[in-house]
Amino acid sequence: MTIATKVKLCDRLLLVTATLMLASSIQLEVTGSRIILWVWLHIVIGYCFFANIIWHLYLHFRWKLWIQKLGKQKSPVTRWLAIFALLTIISAIVAFFHWIGPYTHSSLGGLHGKIGFVFLLLAIGHTVKRIKFFHSKKKK
Repeated sequence: MTIATKVKLCDRLLLVTATLMLASSIQLEVTGSRIILWVWLHIVIGYCFFANIIWHLYLHFRWKLWIQKLGKQKSPVTRWLAIFALLTIISAIVAFFHWIGPYTHSSLGGLHGKIGFVFLLLAIGHTVKRIKFFHSKKKK
C-alpha cells in the first residue's frame, strides 16, 4: 500500500471517527453525562479518534521531529489544531480519572467538553480546507 493510499484511508477513518466523536459529545452535553454507557462509548470513540490522529501525524511527518514540524506549519488553523488536540487529550485524561470513581459529571468534564468542542471545530475547518483530497480523481 502506498503512502498516498494510507493517507487517504487514514483521513477517511478520521472523518468517520470525528463525526462519531462530535455526535457522542453532543449526546453527552444533552444528557448531562448522566448515562454511564454513553460516557464509556465516548471514551472508546475518543481512543479510536486519538489513535487515528497519531497515525495521521505519523503518515505526514514520521516520528522525526514531528512536534517541531507541527509548530512550523504555515496554517494557523493547523497550529491551533495541534494545541487544542494536546489540551483535549490532557483534559480527557484528567476528567477520566476524576469521573472514574463517582461516575458523575464534574467541572473538569465540562472544561474538557468545551476544549474538545473547540478542537472539533478546528478539525472541521482543517478538513474543509482540504476537502478536495476526499474527491476521487477521475482516471483518463
